[in-house]
Amino acid sequence: MKTGDLKIGDTVRVTKIPDDLPETDRRLVKLFMSCLGKEFKVAAFDDDLLELHVGEVFDQPSDKHRIWLAADHVKVVVA
Repeated sequence: MKTGDLKIGDTVRVTKIPDDLPETDRRLVKLFMSCLGKEFKVAAFDDDLLELHVGEVFDQPSDKHRIWLAADHVKVVVA
């Protein structure tokens, strides 16, 4: 899948986390791992990355935490 196939507001499920996360940054790894398998709306695009607001994973406002993923790390649930 390419970012051009998606638009802001589409709901996607995180199916994969980046392989290059620094293992020494436990908070970042926990953030991405906590999002795996969950659904989020596409909030924005940054070149070939999707911006997802994921704060609700930690019972916080959705825009409190954000992650950026390549389109091949998600699956469209609702377009």
